[in-house]
Amino acid sequence: MSLPLPNLDDRRFDDLVADARRLIMQRCPEWTDRGPADPGITLVEAVAFLTDQLLYRLNRVPDRLFVRFLDLIGVRLIPATAARATVTFWLATAARAPLVVPTGTLVATQRTGGEAPLVFSTGAELEVTPCALSSLRTRSAGAGESVEQTQRLELGTPVPAFSAVPVPDDTLLLGVDVEVPSAAVRIDFEGRVEGIGVNPVHPPLVWEASCADGWIECAVGLDETGGLNRPGAIILHVPPGHRQSLVDGQLAGWLRARVVDPAEGQPPYHTSPLIEGIAASTVGGTVEVFHAEVIDGEAVGTSDGTPGQWFALSRSPVLAGFGAPTLQIGSDRGWRDWIQVEHFADSAPTDRHFLLDALSGRVLFGPLVRQPDGSTRQYGAVPERGAVVRMLRYAVGGGSHGNVAAGEIRALRSSIPFVSAVENRQPAQGGVDAETLEQAKVRGPLLLRSRNRAVTAEDYEAITREAAPEVSRVRCVVAGEAGVHAGQVRVLVVPAAPDRRGHLRLEDLIPAEDTLARIAERLRQVGVLGVQVMVEPPLYRGVTTVARLVARPRTDAERLRKDSLAVLYRLLSPLPGGGPEGHGWPFGRPVQVGEVFAALETVRGVDLVEDLRLFAANPVTGTRGSEVGRVDLEPHSLVFSFEHQVRIEAN
Repeated sequence: MSLPLPNLDDRRFDDLVADARRLIMQRCPEWTDRGPADPGITLVEAVAFLTDQLLYRLNRVPDRLFVRFLDLIGVRLIPATAARATVTFWLATAARAPLVVPTGTLVATQRTGGEAPLVFSTGAELEVTPCALSSLRTRSAGAGESVEQTQRLELGTPVPAFSAVPVPDDTLLLGVDVEVPSAAVRIDFEGRVEGIGVNPVHPPLVWEASCADGWIECAVGLDETGGLNRPGAIILHVPPGHRQSLVDGQLAGWLRARVVDPAEGQPPYHTSPLIEGIAASTVGGTVEVFHAEVIDGEAVGTSDGTPGQWFALSRSPVLAGFGAPTLQIGSDRGWRDWIQVEHFADSAPTDRHFLLDALSGRVLFGPLVRQPDGSTRQYGAVPERGAVVRMLRYAVGGGSHGNVAAGEIRALRSSIPFVSAVENRQPAQGGVDAETLEQAKVRGPLLLRSRNRAVTAEDYEAITREAAPEVSRVRCVVAGEAGVHAGQVRVLVVPAAPDRRGHLRLEDLIPAEDTLARIAERLRQVGVLGVQVMVEPPLYRGVTTVARLVARPRTDAERLRKDSLAVLYRLLSPLPGGGPEGHGWPFGRPVQVGEVFAALETVRGVDLVEDLRLFAANPVTGTRGSEVGRVDLEPHSLVFSFEHQVRIEAN
């Protein structure tokens, strides 16, 4: 079986002759005899025949050479990016001594069916520090100083957590003896509420930690107390910026519970919880992990001292977005770090620079170039003869399949004492497959035309993809479209989200703040002077489908229901792999009953689509509109599947 040949130029002999005749008519109107017997036409046909043969040979250029042609104009295939998530390492018991989880610790998803588990590596060292409660203070809303309550509690006297009738900004302050950044802290509470308490599922209470940038909210992983209504444990995930600070002259690592206005329809505090006992301990720690395999200290070869030499890494392609790979050159004087650059154009002969071809995994050193006057110039330094070349650290792996759902990373692959379990409380995001050659063929002419300057909408989209390979879709909206005013450009970014058979959460489709900031900074550097660039997620329009299907005889109704839901979530998905053509639902395209009807009819086991209804929904509030035959989307907005429902009836 032969591979399909690229079709770089689809013109043939007849097309070339026709083009030549049109040019003759435009530029040589005095040439009136254009019949086959005319010597000039014979010459045109001879040249067209030779050109046709040249195009035939050009179309047989393999993809490997096409990649080299793209490299000549400065277009390199973008490697895969790694999905990233935060993973909590849970301890078997409360920490009694510091515990270090080293960089490169491996965790993985559980093996399901015949699929191999996905392995993730920690990107930084995690230190889990034991802590204990050292101070308890309370502060009423509007009061200047807090009141020390530690001694009163030690004497066995119950302490009111807030004012007699709690109001917003009443605060309970817990001081731990050390700072515990990125730790999971367990608060053991003994107490009660006299009379009517709050809704334990939605208490009007937030937990915060004192950090270098002020008070930052803590994620609450568990609250058995229902907002301090009853005895139980509270697990707080402390932000990484937690620091010791002075509160009313007392130094501690402060955590606080602050009363806030209750959510709509929820009751407020009518009386203050009474604290009869309270303690704090460290039960885990959280660190960022990457869907990548980190390779440390790989010796790649020995220098022969010649310019332009290169060495191949054992694994490729090298991941983007995982930090700059570190190259070291060893000699009798020890190891010295070399700096990675994009090109050698600005490298002096003494600059310790190297270039890394991420796709092939080749490490290249600067060439020696002969100048027009006959002299030579060395671009970048060359390792001396006999020097050992090693890559201190780089990563391979990545791809969209690393975008796993929350709770999927549960296996510890490296042995860490006293660690009983691992868990990703949030989904892994940012994993994108490597750029294909077809995608590079589209991007190459755009970059060649723009010369890395953002002028047109296509320029903004191409440069955004280079600046943030972890995004899955980009759309640029220029002035005059969708409320964009003159002098403005809006860049809409869709992140790579976890694959849950299409079951997405709205928060999965919101890009990370650092991704938006990186894109905005890059576009500011290359954009037109005076143009305001706004980088943000698109507007998502929720759609709910309610379907009643008739199953064929001897069809498993539950399997059919799951398959039908999977088709709906995949069709009405903004991510690549979804939509009518597999590229994600098109921007601004309306959702019509007929298109959804046709998709459900393709599900194996469906005999008849008995009833199908569409509803527009607000994915933020959950409000669902009335039944419609067509859900219209605003220009440059995207569809979002919101709780589809399928009922199966027997035939």
